[in-house]
Amino acid sequence: MAVGELIEDIFGRAGVTASLHVVDIDAAGAGDQVPASGAARPVGGGREVALRADEQVVIASIFKILLVLEFARQVDAGQLDPTERVLVNAADRLGGWGLAGCADDAEVSLRDLAYFAMSVSDNTAADLLLRRVGADLLPMLAAELGLARTRIVGGPRELVEMMLTDVGARTEAEFARIFPTLPAERIRAMPVFDPQRTTSSTAREITRLLGLIWRDEAGTAPACAMVRGWMARQLFWTRLAAGFPPGVRVAGKTGTLPGLHLEAGVAEYPDGGRYAIAVFARTDELATRRIEVDLAMGEAARVAVEALRGE
Repeated sequence: MAVGELIEDIFGRAGVTASLHVVDIDAAGAGDQVPASGAARPVGGGREVALRADEQVVIASIFKILLVLEFARQVDAGQLDPTERVLVNAADRLGGWGLAGCADDAEVSLRDLAYFAMSVSDNTAADLLLRRVGADLLPMLAAELGLARTRIVGGPRELVEMMLTDVGARTEAEFARIFPTLPAERIRAMPVFDPQRTTSSTAREITRLLGLIWRDEAGTAPACAMVRGWMARQLFWTRLAAGFPPGVRVAGKTGTLPGLHLEAGVAEYPDGGRYAIAVFARTDELATRRIEVDLAMGEAARVAVEALRGE
């Protein structure tokens, strides 16, 4: 069975539709497409596996890779002090993990905001870091890196405010009460699920971004190393990381919205092989916790990488 058929079967058994792009970071000419219907093979000197890789999709928290990259570049250029202190109070807290759960004011450094944004996808940390970095710079960074189809529309706070407005809620507590009562078609019509109206990209562009970071081409070597270090400390392991055997190091960044299970990352093998991966899965159900979907993402990623490695 061709690699594309194997991957489609994995996604089909999990009940999802997904776009996937996996590329050998160090292959000359990486970026040439391997059709999903055929076996993975060298094409024009590059090596990749692609499945709906050019479909525009919502990327949710995966935008935080660009955010911390811009932060790292500014730190390395001497424009920001990573030890600068930030006071996080009740008005700053957004839903999700990390600082949002604090009962009291907390003081952290800019560097620790970047760590929390990547390790536990902390929306509060990302929002505060974005204010300091400058939200207007992220679209410019995407353009500089050749990510022509990557759209950055605000940050976590804008996303939350958009969702509150769309359901007519004044607070997050009110939103939590209203949202579960809405029919699925009403939810899917919300702007946050429309790639043309919210932050979005393609699987191919996100693996391009990862390749640039891992080859020290997205900024200086120290800046790129900072981003790799934060991605390696992500705590969520049930998606891409779950698909690979012990000894393979996986650094990644998840993104999640109801019905959307996303992750982008890099698998590094003991023999030096490095593979950029983006898997963006959509489910009919609007649950955010579906372990079978997470595990299917990891399995599909491993199958694609093994095909590139000739295994």
